[in-house]
Amino acid sequence: MTPPKKTGPRVNRDIDAPRIRLIDHNGEQAGIVTVDEGMRRANDVSLDLVEIAPHASPPVCKILDVGKLKYQEQKKRSEARKKQKTIEIKEIKIRPNIDNHDYDVKMRNAKRFIEDGDKVKVTLRFRGRELAHQELGARVLERIKEELDLVAKVEQMPKMEGRQMVMVVAPR
Repeated sequence: MTPPKKTGPRVNRDIDAPRIRLIDHNGEQAGIVTVDEGMRRANDVSLDLVEIAPHASPPVCKILDVGKLKYQEQKKRSEARKKQKTIEIKEIKIRPNIDNHDYDVKMRNAKRFIEDGDKVKVTLRFRGRELAHQELGARVLERIKEELDLVAKVEQMPKMEGRQMVMVVAPR
């Protein structure tokens, strides 16, 4: 059975190039040396020899603390994860014969969702004989599209899904 493959940069005895370009613990060029010479210099200052540019010719190695390097990389990853925003899809349900005040409340909520960076799914539900007058629903969705035009773009044009018409708008 083969041993598991190590992730991250090669360290100390794992470096397999015969000659390396060495950067010392102060960040200054030390020239091209053998791996053994680099290891000796790293041991003199109680640090590790780390391969930072393996595809260069010769590979570039630096004398530094591997534990500290891994810790800093872990901190960068967790910071990037914190700054990541998950986009949610908020849903607004309306009817074709919606009253003006109800419409205004729904639009206020839709604008707030979009300003928060979320997508908004507008679901217009038809009941009973309303299904025969789909143009009324299309007019309501067109009105919503025009009203949200400054802050959002239509990601999915209105389409019928059974007894409801659905439109998705996303922040600009």
